[in-house]
Amino acid sequence: MAKHHPDLIFCRKQAGVAIGRLCEKCDGKCVICDSYVRPCTLVRICDECNYGSYQGRCVICGGPGVSDAYYCKECTIQEKDVSCHTFSCHLRATGKSTDTLLLSFFSQRDGCPKIVNLGSSKTDLFYERKKYGFKKR
Repeated sequence: MAKHHPDLIFCRKQAGVAIGRLCEKCDGKCVICDSYVRPCTLVRICDECNYGSYQGRCVICGGPGVSDAYYCKECTIQEKDVSCHTFSCHLRATGKSTDTLLLSFFSQRDGCPKIVNLGSSKTDLFYERKKYGFKKR
């Protein structure tokens, strides 16, 4: 959706352990490029986008989530997916020995992919319906 609507804004905060979800309407889409082919890597979203009433909501439109969200193979190759980084830290133990601790964590290169604004087309539709007094179906 965001590829075709340039006014939509991604959250882009550091992703946590929460897995992104998609609703029935968006099911099977890549959250970055809207492709329906070759789902590859699970989408991780930040803790703020998965807190409270936002838990289990669709990453793209905000509807109730029914399935897990995936990046397509192409976005995975372009490194827009979750990656694992490993760092080593040297800890000084008692005496003369030095221990090495390897730290691994998951981070999202481009950040959380959740759409945080409505976009001008949905906003315009809301005010257009309000102006003519149409009820939601």
